[in-house]
Amino acid sequence: MDFNFFTPIEDSLVAHLMAQSTKSIGRNIDIHSKNNGFPDLKGVNIAILGIKEGRGAPDNKGCGDDLQYIRQKLYQLFPGNWETKIADLGDIAQGDTLKDSYFAVKSSVEYLLKQKIIPILIGGSQDITYANYRGYDSLGQTVNLVSVDSKFDLGAMNENLRSSSFLSKIIMEQPNNLFNYCNIGYQTYFNSQEEIELLDKLYFDAFRLGEVKDVTLVEPIMRDADIVSIDIGAVRQAEAPANKKAAPNGFYGEEICAITRYAGISDKVSSFGIYEYNSTFDSNYQTASLIAQMIWYFIEGVNARAKDYPFVSKENYHKFTVLLNDDDPINFYKSDKSGRWWMEINIISNNKHKRHTLIPCSYKDYQQALQRKMPDRWYKALQKMI
Repeated sequence: MDFNFFTPIEDSLVAHLMAQSTKSIGRNIDIHSKNNGFPDLKGVNIAILGIKEGRGAPDNKGCGDDLQYIRQKLYQLFPGNWETKIADLGDIAQGDTLKDSYFAVKSSVEYLLKQKIIPILIGGSQDITYANYRGYDSLGQTVNLVSVDSKFDLGAMNENLRSSSFLSKIIMEQPNNLFNYCNIGYQTYFNSQEEIELLDKLYFDAFRLGEVKDVTLVEPIMRDADIVSIDIGAVRQAEAPANKKAAPNGFYGEEICAITRYAGISDKVSSFGIYEYNSTFDSNYQTASLIAQMIWYFIEGVNARAKDYPFVSKENYHKFTVLLNDDDPINFYKSDKSGRWWMEINIISNNKHKRHTLIPCSYKDYQQALQRKMPDRWYKALQKMI
């Protein structure tokens, strides 16, 4: 890996760090600084990457700058009872072109994934999600992408890659490794009916803001994700003003922190990003503080992973078989360890989809099946396999 992509954190931040408690996060992680150089990644579980690239969001000019405010707020927090080793790799600066920046992000994510290190990307415009996704190309697997956003960011098919159109590029461009896309928290008036219908035709998932106000519904969604991408504009303006496109409606601070904790708890989530922070519009560093706390909750979730995904053995699971009229039966599995539920897809048309044959679900899905109603997430997953 070319570590020359990364620039060290600013000297002023190092000076601020030394004034913090020796028990704070900043004093207990490995940091890329001018004096200490690039961290040794041996044994590292989580790596923080700042992405100073905002050219993909011309309507939110300035995002990608001043990431030190987020770090400052994160460093002064106190860790939980964590066992994970964390490193801050510094920032990936703007390349000469957007493609250069995408290449640097893709290469960095790819390397970290192969080292079993979870990258936390702090952006920067949300089109960086595309580069994050491309970092999975060499892994030989299909991936699930979850976006927390008030918009789908489909854009026009002939539009250049931007934060408002990155999803269409992920869907259309080769190699196509996307198995499922899920949007959490979209607001209908920000998305055309044609876009909503398109996602449904592709058997993707989309949950309106009002549907996921009960944030416990997010847990099985996150449990099946590989990449989680959060647009800070999904949070209501009063809670997170540092976004030129901030809107009055959105998630509350405690709700978005619960969502990021669910992302961390997921055994499958292997990369995580928060984008579109624009310090120009921040008030008393409120948004920087919230993003720092979101990162804290993600790391807290990683440390609480149950590691109970039934990849091989199902011995520690209760099996429930439900027959839906004349259809094949659906097998449900409940973990003895965590009490979480999965349902099984029996048809395997392609070994590439083998890792998707067990779908996270909720007890409500099981209850729905008992009423002879096919769970929607089971049907959509099946349609993508046949």
